[in-house]
Amino acid sequence: MRKFILSLATLILILSSCTEEIDTSARYVFSEYTIVSYLENHEEYSQYVELMKQVPVSGRSASTVYQLLTARGNYTCFALTNDAINEYLQSLVDEGLISEPSWDAFPDDRKRDSVLKVVVQNTVIDGGDMESERYTLAQITSFASSKENAEFPLPNIYDHKLTATITKNDTIFIDKVCGMDPRNRDIPVINGVIHQLHKVIAPKDESCARYIQNILDEQREGYLMFARALQVCGLLDTLSKVRDEAYETLYQAEGDALDMKNYMDKGGYDMTNIQGDPHAYAPEHRKYGFTLFCETDDFWQSQGIDPKAHDAVEKLQEWIASNGMYISDGGYQVNTDYTSPKNMLHQWLVYHILPMRIPANKLVYHCNENGFFYTTAKYTIPVFEWYPVFGGGRLLKIYESAESNGIYLNSFPERDNAITGTGHESYCDPAKRGVLIDVNSEKAVLSDIVNACIYPISTPLAYTDQVREDLGRERIRFDLFALFPEAITNGIRRADSQLGKWQHVFVSLYNRYNYFDNMKIMNAETHFIHYNGYKANWANYSGDEDKAFGHFDIMFRLPPVPVRNTYEFRYKLLATAARGIVQVYFGSDPDNLPVAGIPIDMTKNVEAFFGEGATWGDLSDAGKDDDEIIDIDHKLRNHGLMKATKHEHDSQVARDKNNCSRHIIVRQTLDPNETYYVRFKSVQPDLTRPELYLDYFEYCPKEIFDSPEKPEDIW
Repeated sequence: MRKFILSLATLILILSSCTEEIDTSARYVFSEYTIVSYLENHEEYSQYVELMKQVPVSGRSASTVYQLLTARGNYTCFALTNDAINEYLQSLVDEGLISEPSWDAFPDDRKRDSVLKVVVQNTVIDGGDMESERYTLAQITSFASSKENAEFPLPNIYDHKLTATITKNDTIFIDKVCGMDPRNRDIPVINGVIHQLHKVIAPKDESCARYIQNILDEQREGYLMFARALQVCGLLDTLSKVRDEAYETLYQAEGDALDMKNYMDKGGYDMTNIQGDPHAYAPEHRKYGFTLFCETDDFWQSQGIDPKAHDAVEKLQEWIASNGMYISDGGYQVNTDYTSPKNMLHQWLVYHILPMRIPANKLVYHCNENGFFYTTAKYTIPVFEWYPVFGGGRLLKIYESAESNGIYLNSFPERDNAITGTGHESYCDPAKRGVLIDVNSEKAVLSDIVNACIYPISTPLAYTDQVREDLGRERIRFDLFALFPEAITNGIRRADSQLGKWQHVFVSLYNRYNYFDNMKIMNAETHFIHYNGYKANWANYSGDEDKAFGHFDIMFRLPPVPVRNTYEFRYKLLATAARGIVQVYFGSDPDNLPVAGIPIDMTKNVEAFFGEGATWGDLSDAGKDDDEIIDIDHKLRNHGLMKATKHEHDSQVARDKNNCSRHIIVRQTLDPNETYYVRFKSVQPDLTRPELYLDYFEYCPKEIFDSPEKPEDIW
């Protein structure tokens, strides 16, 4: 541990410069203190210590939070001062919940215990057995500096993800309003780190439906127009879903029996196992989530629509229709049957909702795109996600680049995508910039809603002919875990933690429970594991990868295409000796998918697939001019093969690695009103090479892969 030695002169200077009584001991390492003993040694935390003795760690543990923080471990403690607790009690008096500012003033013990749980459990994050999971000031600054309202990587013991915001004067706020003391913070002790708070962390943790209903009941301005639209379209019941109690019961009953023990014996080599954890862990919960992008009442008032008017909903629908804000291939009805999916207001509204809860720092994933490194966290080439909106019918694009100055919906800039280009955004027509997601706005609701995030948007979100055509002209690349709303809502995708619990996630409950709606495990011999790859330095899209082991047979439901067109559907492979041989199936009937091509031997590098005595030196870009590179790419395509992209990297970009390739699975007409599936089935005669590798898929329209004007870019 670090030890700081202050000279007497320095100490005198510190003490004499302070006009208020502060705890200067925060500048030392307290090698003899645990969190509890440190707090007990400081009277200003006396109430907090007494409350910790009364609150259990969880519903499944008899131990108290006090006992937890006396033990070895790696805890982050947001310690509450007596003044903070007294102020909170007074706020409960002001709300009429208690008659006086005292813990004895609650009408019953059950209510008191519930409030105590909120107050205490929200202050502790358990970092498990890894010292790197103590959230020091440096760590908080690293993940919160680039995005305001950034979520902590791990939840607290209340199972709430705290957010951190760093202001221009370097003040850090937890959950937007709870300021960390600028002097009594980053206090290192034996079993963790302490940060002093002067305000209780007390998220309401209400459902999105309850939050919206409160807006309606109070006629509260901000999102009132959007709330009224949600109500008349009959969506509040859906937005009330918090978690799947069937899975909760299963996990409570079986716990670690759902994990894969010693998965390394079954799954081959994985460099993240250097952390020493041999197991893959089942998710603890299956929560539901939503992300809402909302025009504010200020915007509607600027359009002459009063959100409080009795006919505001009718006027909203008229405005949408007259301004051409929504089109639909399947048609729509402009009438007052708002609950019908055919109604235009209904369709326009659900285009604002994603069926997953996405925190501000995970709207896009900056991980290992070309030129980006964790150590500098400086944005480089664009990153993007394409998600099906609520109901699954249309795609919504989320985009950010070094040049965009923010995260946008449906942004379609031009990029320097030539072979010798930079990959950066080069120009964006203002009409194609899209809709800014205002993640830093006071109107952003990120902590109080347990199952949703709400973001204000700068301009109205439309699904016009132009937007649809722009989406249809893009190569759409989606990480496998972007297919699973459950992975995003439950913090599995791109978890910023090296704990084994988040590094290797096991999801295989054949014929018992389907954790991911868009994935179906077809036999009992399939074992599916998500490799988070956090800081693992892999040449995978978004850094992570997925594997199925054994005589695998697994099927995925795919996102819709934007427009009817001829597309290539592609599969990215990173070949190693541990991979097996897979037959791919693709089509729209999940019970009868046609075979797509010949089996793929996932041990083969690009030159082995190409054959004809080729070497990687013959096929790589190194030492060749643009025309030669284009000619080689054309020859590879004749074999149903492409190099990987120049987008992601480890020690080198994926395109420069001969074990990274893309396979053209099918080339056929796809329709936006059809649902498509892809199935991967092992044809390995034995289990000497048991792995199925999964990273990302692509939809590429004919206008890109068969352009008469320019070849498809390498990015």
